[in-house]
Amino acid sequence: MESLYVMIKPVSGLCNMRCKYCFYMDEMYNRNVADYGRMSEETLELIIRQSMEEAGREVTFSFQGGEPTLRGLAFYEKALELQDRYNRRRVKVHNLLQTNGYDLDEEWCRFFKENRFLIGLSLDGIWRTHDANRVSPDGGGTFSRCLDSAKRLKKFGVEFNVLTVVNRQTAPRIRKIYQQYEKWGFAYQQYIACLDPVGEGKGGRSYSLSPLSYGQFLCELFDVWYEDWKRRKQPYIRNFENYIGALLGLLPESCEQGRGCTVQFVIEADGSVFPCDFYMLDEFCLGNIREGTFEDMRRMGAEMGFASDAESFSEDCNVCRYEFLCHGGCRRHWYGKDKAEGRGNCFCESYKMFFGQCFEGLERVAAGICERGC
Repeated sequence: MESLYVMIKPVSGLCNMRCKYCFYMDEMYNRNVADYGRMSEETLELIIRQSMEEAGREVTFSFQGGEPTLRGLAFYEKALELQDRYNRRRVKVHNLLQTNGYDLDEEWCRFFKENRFLIGLSLDGIWRTHDANRVSPDGGGTFSRCLDSAKRLKKFGVEFNVLTVVNRQTAPRIRKIYQQYEKWGFAYQQYIACLDPVGEGKGGRSYSLSPLSYGQFLCELFDVWYEDWKRRKQPYIRNFENYIGALLGLLPESCEQGRGCTVQFVIEADGSVFPCDFYMLDEFCLGNIREGTFEDMRRMGAEMGFASDAESFSEDCNVCRYEFLCHGGCRRHWYGKDKAEGRGNCFCESYKMFFGQCFEGLERVAAGICERGC
């Protein structure tokens, strides 16, 4: 495999915050073993050694949680040492870490900068929207500490992007959030639609995102982004960049915007491997890295039908003019088990609203990129 992406959960779901919509906490409580504890250095070494043997040209290690910094700085220093030791073929190595920023001090920021980590920082917009759902264990707000971490990352020159969950609180205030991000100098932004708990109907939680609200969010965000694009001062917004890339004939790097699911390698603290961060449930476990290889896990995913099931989406997709951009969306947003009972994406109307209003704008951006020779 030319490029290998491995997501690692160093502390399983252990976290120093209690976000109300945390999809991973929900997954933990829907499996036999909720918490796999802290990853040992032995397991870390096995993952890195096998990854270096598997990768052809490059490998990406993405550390997520829970809150991965709770494993301590020494764990990541060890990871770098092991990467260097087993990188006998000198493949290109990327290190990513997703953090809530609650306890990110200068020592962490210095380490990230010196070792070229790309950081994803979770921040839900402004004080009012962030503290509505992203709270501390005692229920208090976390906005000030997380924003301070963003400023600290900028101070040390760490490359980072801001990940914002689109939910009932953030969606209607996206214009204000976008403007504030611009003032704070957040040049790289990602927006992810909030997930309702596994097995629950859609829309029943205080943070739940409705199809109408999500569609309006996408349209309003594109409007303000497009105005900045015309002035050549727009931030990088992953969602839009992938759509524009598709119009230019490029494959999307976001799995949500690709054609069907692929079997990824998400590794829990004990070495258990799952095909996707959104599907770390018992019935989707591919095995354990201690007992098999990546090829074994890939084969198990194929036998399970994880990827092929994702391609069997909805009959409506076959006649939709926007299918080549949407591809049915993320399978965690589906309703219905199969086509016979009316399978579909709960945000289908959101995407139709967005493309209906903004498709020509996306095309103009794509044409402009060609004209600019970028």
